Amino acid sequence: MKARSTPWMGAAISLTAALALALGAPGAFAATPPAAGTLPPAQHAGSISYLSGGIGSDQSAAFKAAMTRYPLSLEFARHSSAGGNEYLSNVPVKIADAHGQALLSTRTDGPFMLVTLPNGHYIVTASHGGKTVHRTVDIGKTSHAHEAFVWPM
Repeated sequence: MKARSTPWMGAAISLTAALALALGAPGAFAATPPAAGTLPPAQHAGSISYLSGGIGSDQSAAFKAAMTRYPLSLEFARHSSAGGNEYLSNVPVKIADAHGQALLSTRTDGPFMLVTLPNGHYIVTASHGGKTVHRTVDIGKTSHAHEAFVWPM
């Protein structure tokens, strides 16, 4: 016997799916990556919140558009053999206060990192290919810092 579809069946299925999502059905969002063009969720380390990513042109554009809304934006690349730059991910990054007290130690999920941290003086350290680079940044009430870390081939 062939199953017959009625107009109310489609609505019932849609309503059931909507209720499952609204009520937090297990796994409803478990493995869902951020949508193209959106930023990933923020992560936290003490008083610092940060997000990292930018893989793919849509998410890269979203990070670039959001840079001015964060006190600190970081960018990671290396020179390529073709004469341009290649974006990097999985870069170890450390942020310390002016006294050298470690505040954040992580690895990037893409070539961009956006960081919200209190006003102050900070030391940002990033490494690639055995070479470590240190930068001093000043974050103020009205200032924004952008640092591009570019390593040689």
